[in-house]
Amino acid sequence: MEPTVIGTYRCGGSSPLLVIAGPCVIEDEASTLQLADRLAQIAAKLKLNLIFKASFDKANRTSLEAYRGVGLDAGLRILEKVHTETGLPVTTDIHEPAQAAPAGEVCELLQIPAFLCRQTDLLLAAAATGSAVNAKKGQFLAPHDMQYVVEKLRGGGCQRILVCERGTFFGYGRLASDAKSLVGLRELGVPVIFDATHSVQQPGSLPGATGGARELVEPLARGAIAVGIDGLFFETHPDPNASPSDGQNMIPLDQFEAMLSRLLRLRQTVTDLLS
Repeated sequence: MEPTVIGTYRCGGSSPLLVIAGPCVIEDEASTLQLADRLAQIAAKLKLNLIFKASFDKANRTSLEAYRGVGLDAGLRILEKVHTETGLPVTTDIHEPAQAAPAGEVCELLQIPAFLCRQTDLLLAAAATGSAVNAKKGQFLAPHDMQYVVEKLRGGGCQRILVCERGTFFGYGRLASDAKSLVGLRELGVPVIFDATHSVQQPGSLPGATGGARELVEPLARGAIAVGIDGLFFETHPDPNASPSDGQNMIPLDQFEAMLSRLLRLRQTVTDLLS
């Protein structure tokens, strides 16, 4: 597998573990910059390749009344400021083809939401930006079905592709994380990211909102590292219970560095065993 280049980072093969992390949604400039600054400090301390993630719009909220974000223009301005002030590459998800070009001007990596991973026009628009693309596997797809997502991106001219596992529907309100899926995704020949926080979602389990089980995040991440994934995705927040989106799945920011340190030690052990 040829590593995927994202700015100064390389993901895949013998490259260091890539971590994509940040809040679910941009709440305001000040809190986003504060969180990003803390993640930059953690990345520097742990010598970690970290991409900052935050959404300018959450277009698939359970309830009409749920908070969605600050919008495209304001969100991209904040993400650009994050990159300028912290030096971290940034990523965000796009939901419509028209959002791809402006997001691609700011983001080294564009994210395709799992629910939209089969949307051909969205994939082609993302590919046309020249940015790397992280395509999340739909909760309704088998791992081998992602080959068609990869083919669409390549057909649109994108050669810097990541695929991301974030759980598979397992009855009502539950997701299953299957190690066989991670192995299957690796057979596509592109780096594989494991989304540890969205994999513990419990869709629709709260009134008008999605629940989750954050105590399962680290155990699932350990398992994904043992399988041999190339990167991990986390959502984190200083006060997850106060987050307007996905708080039940998030790792509290004050616990994030210690968890990453444990996972990096495990990654090194796995690397040593397989070398």
